[in-house]
Formats: sequence, structure tokens, C-alpha cells
Amino acid sequence: MRRYLKKYLPDHETIRQNPWLKPFESSLLHPRLWHLNRHSAAGAVAAGLFCGLIPGPLQMLGAAACALVFRVNLPLALFVTLYTNPFTIVPLYVLSYQIGRLLLGDTSSFIAPPSFDPSTFVAWTSAMQGWMLQAAKPLGIGLVVLACTLAMLGYVATKAAWRFYLIRAWRQRKLKS
Repeated sequence: MRRYLKKYLPDHETIRQNPWLKPFESSLLHPRLWHLNRHSAAGAVAAGLFCGLIPGPLQMLGAAACALVFRVNLPLALFVTLYTNPFTIVPLYVLSYQIGRLLLGDTSSFIAPPSFDPSTFVAWTSAMQGWMLQAAKPLGIGLVVLACTLAMLGYVATKAAWRFYLIRAWRQRKLKS
């Protein structure tokens, strides 16, 4: 499995030669950030899944910070954040909002955002802020819960897949001899 993943992940020499990353060379070239085994891969998947739900363009920065702190495979953590994209982010955020509402015990129906009217822009802005603040608490709680759940499931699934792959490889090797 390591050979399969190494084909798609950059090596640390690529980082060493990148002029933009030169100031961070000492921390980015730590050997554990580039070593690929079942522990570093599972941690990287968990970090990537958790940080993938960070709003805005900060997902990869969050995944890189988690990889540096927890010393897991950096390229894999960055790659896994790509599960959130323009097609998946809206369903994931709706799911997070629903999870937050469920945990808060909110049984009210969804309130649609205020309709935009250019003639009453100031009133619309105020109404939109109120609507966003009302949605913020369930969304925030739901995002944290969903991120933690995805990270745990990704960690366990990666460990299990790696183990399954090793057992299968051992059995095939045993059959050949």
C-alpha cells in the first residue's frame, strides 16, 4: 500500500527545492512528516478529514498545522482535505446544520433567508445578519461533531484497510512459497 500511495505523493526533496517553503524547511522536513506507515497514514487521513470542514480556503493550512503538531504524513493530510469541493461542501454543511439542530433539540422548521431587495439594502443587511446568527450555533456545533466523527471513522477505516491489505499480502506470499 505504501508503494501505491508514494506514487501520488510528493517527496521531501520537492519541498526542499521550493523557494516559497525555504523559511519552513526545518519543520517541514522532519522525517515523520514524510514517512508513510499505517500510523502516519491513519493520522493524516483523520487530520485531513477533520480540517476539510474548516470554512474557506484554510483547510490545507489547518491540515498542515495538524500534520506538524501530530507528526503524521503531511502530503496525505493535505490531499485528504480535497473531499470538500464546490460539489460536496453544501451537502456537508446542510448535514452539519441538521446535526447541530438535532443536538440542540431544535424542532422548529428551517427559516429561509430574507429575500434581497435593493431598495431596502440596509434593512436586508440587518435581517440577513439576524438570520446568519440564528443559523450559526447549530452549524458550528454540527461542524465540530461531523468533523470529529469523520476523523474517527477515517482513522479506523485507514487502519483496517491497511491491516486487510497486509494480511492479504502475507497470505499471497505464503501461497507462493
